[in-house]
Amino acid sequence: MRGFIRPFLLACALAAPAAVQAQVQAQVQAQQQRVPGTLAQRLAACASCHGSATTPPAAAGSGSERQYYPRIAGKPAGYLYNQLSNFREGRRQYPLMTWMVQHLSDDYLREIADYFSAQHLPAPVLDRASLPAAELERGRQLVTRGDTALKVPACIACHGERLTGALPAIPGLVGLPRDYINAQFGAWRNGSRHALAPDCMGSIASRLSLADVSAISAWLASEALPADPSPAPSLSHPLPLACGSAPEPKP
Repeated sequence: MRGFIRPFLLACALAAPAAVQAQVQAQVQAQQQRVPGTLAQRLAACASCHGSATTPPAAAGSGSERQYYPRIAGKPAGYLYNQLSNFREGRRQYPLMTWMVQHLSDDYLREIADYFSAQHLPAPVLDRASLPAAELERGRQLVTRGDTALKVPACIACHGERLTGALPAIPGLVGLPRDYINAQFGAWRNGSRHALAPDCMGSIASRLSLADVSAISAWLASEALPADPSPAPSLSHPLPLACGSAPEPKP
């Protein structure tokens, strides 16, 4: 046994310097191959929730297979900035988002918003929800015509005829998952989501029944994006409700 142990220890002693050298070389190579400090690289983590395109052209924010996360690519920069600010200031409640933005400056939030607003990608079209035809028709009517008895304006009155939003701060609605739409209506209804006063969506959500919310989300989530999903350059008419986060069109 003694004759075996001594050569073994000698081999370990001789191997130690080589192992240390290899470790140092690995550290040097790691430093030389550092990830570039670009904005695109820093925001790559956003794709873990909001998704990225799986086919060319690839970019971040095109939507996720998990149906609770919104598509953020191509949304107006003003809208994206407002939402990042809302998470930071506590007007919207989602711990992960709050944790990521709570220490970021306004300038950095605007930079992030500008980056994602420049991404324009197709979103998957979901199958029509398995609701009776009458319920889907109710959703279409609310989206395109509203309900005067409930004092609920049509979605297109604010979000545009193509439902792709309008600059500088009104978001598009097509391409959003149904579960996400339902969750946001629920958040407005229970008071866990707010916008700058007057909170127009909070008022609208409070006037809709759960059945109406279900019908709206089912119809919106299965509408295809138009060939050009870009938001309209501006609103061409006054908003039907005062809305603190969306400035009125200039005369």
